[in-house]
Amino acid sequence: MKHTDILIIDDEKKFAAMLAKRIELRGSHSEVCYDGRTALEWIKIHEDSITLILLDLQLPDLYGTQVLTRIKKINPAIPVIILTGHGTQQDRQKCEQLGAYMFIHKPLDIDKLMALLEQIRETS
Repeated sequence: MKHTDILIIDDEKKFAAMLAKRIELRGSHSEVCYDGRTALEWIKIHEDSITLILLDLQLPDLYGTQVLTRIKKINPAIPVIILTGHGTQQDRQKCEQLGAYMFIHKPLDIDKLMALLEQIRETS
């Protein structure tokens, strides 16, 4: 089974595709899911191959905090970075309480993301 460095969960298809391409260009592998339920099913099957999850808060079917809660039930060890264009301070606090690794506002700095991925690899 191919190892997935980063699972991107974001319904903005152009953004997710661009991010996946930039991750691939830097030598890492990513997968994309466009809604929470699909992502949760994918994680159940591939949880041992995921290094990091990027999770958008605004998804079409579930709110990001609901997805985060369910991810942590499947595998609490997977680091989840909340990536949002609309998150509030209340969202940040809720995500931190639920075990989010980090809360980042879009746009995302790809070099910082890749440095974080490397840091996570080294500590896991």
